[in-house]
Amino acid sequence: MSASNRIALFIDGANLYAASRTLGFDMDYKRLLTEYQNQGTLLRAFYYTAVVEDLEYSPIRPLIDWLDYNGYTVVTKATKEFVDAFGRRKVKGSMDVELAVDAMELSAHIDHMVLFSGDGNFRPLVEAVQRRGVRVTVVSTVTSQPPMAADELRRQADVFIDLSELRTKVGREPSERPAPREQAPRAAVEFAK
Repeated sequence: MSASNRIALFIDGANLYAASRTLGFDMDYKRLLTEYQNQGTLLRAFYYTAVVEDLEYSPIRPLIDWLDYNGYTVVTKATKEFVDAFGRRKVKGSMDVELAVDAMELSAHIDHMVLFSGDGNFRPLVEAVQRRGVRVTVVSTVTSQPPMAADELRRQADVFIDLSELRTKVGREPSERPAPREQAPRAAVEFAK
């Protein structure tokens, strides 16, 4: 481990979720942190996601809370709802600008940026960070059909890692998911009172 290898992770939450699901596994975020802590000094691990604010229960809330308490810097923003030209309701929640601003601000303090996204919109960001002397690794997948990593982003990166190659290090099978907490049978609850 080199002290001069200061690392920051930038995770496009929706993009990473889609890539891992396409490859048939769930991310184990604890193992992901450990993997990069073993490669140098992990300064930050950012996780970006948009959330629907007006839902009583958001399925992503438990993940966001867990990440927030376990070493990740979680960046969220509320989704925006709009009606398109055809009268269809659409939800918009891109986190690209927030990720790009954080990466540029932190680039003076890191040696290695790891971007978990295949979104081609990040190519200019990767190029700008590289001009500041930072090595950039992009993690996504091209083994899916269609590939989830934009070709221009892969070409710009110093290193491209297919997420399928990290599966054994940072993934878990969907069958390994923690079971939802079961509620006690109603009769047992009434007797306990």
